[in-house]
Amino acid sequence: MMRVRAMASGIASPVSAAAARFARIAAVGAVVVLSASWATAQQLDKPIEERVKANESGAESQKRVEEIATATDGLIGEYRLTMKKIESLDIFNNQLRSVVQSQDEELASLQRQIDGVEEVSRSVTPLMLKMIDSLDRFVDVDLPFDVQKRKDRVNKLRVLMRRSDVADAERYRNILEAYQIENDYGRTIESYGGTVSREGAEVPVSFLRVGRLALLYKTDDGAEVGFYNTNSRAFEPLGSDYMGWVSQALRVAKKQAAPELIKVPLPRPQQATGGQG
Repeated sequence: MMRVRAMASGIASPVSAAAARFARIAAVGAVVVLSASWATAQQLDKPIEERVKANESGAESQKRVEEIATATDGLIGEYRLTMKKIESLDIFNNQLRSVVQSQDEELASLQRQIDGVEEVSRSVTPLMLKMIDSLDRFVDVDLPFDVQKRKDRVNKLRVLMRRSDVADAERYRNILEAYQIENDYGRTIESYGGTVSREGAEVPVSFLRVGRLALLYKTDDGAEVGFYNTNSRAFEPLGSDYMGWVSQALRVAKKQAAPELIKVPLPRPQQATGGQG
């Protein structure tokens, strides 16, 4: 029994020693491995940090690139828009130059016309003055109807010619209007009130103008009718047989009766006398 135990102890002891050595070797290997891993980890930390920093720097660079690209796109868009505006302005300016040139030509033409008008005005003014004088003389030799009103019209024309704020065209228009009114008297019939001198007294009458053929009257008391004799240039009474005709003509002129034929006295034309000598 003692031998067996001894043998067993002898056998077990070398195994335990080997296991211990293996354990020490394993521990040493683990330490070596750990040391190597730690050293490797230390060696890798720096590249990793640098890589992280590089990635972060790359992200920032990418962000700046994108911002620059966005700004560049905006500038390109503004540039294109500006170029379109410049092109439109060029077209507009060319059109304006054409318009200005046309206006300059029109101004030159207007200036020539103004110069011509001034020259015409110097010729027209004497003509207008002669027309007013002729109209005034015509009123004097015409039948004496509405004399004061017609004279006032001529005097207004004379005043108009002296006013500096009235253009020649307006003066000429007023003169032609006065001539037209005088012309219309020749184809109208009119009745108006007035007086006729009889034995130094003014007798109230109703005048009857039949165009420029005749100027008749009827006293307001109905006692007398008469006419203006262009030969004697005076009012003369008519016979009683004209009373009905003149009264009816007055009603027609006052629109109190329908138009009808009117019997009016006409003076005998005077025989022209004189000759060449």
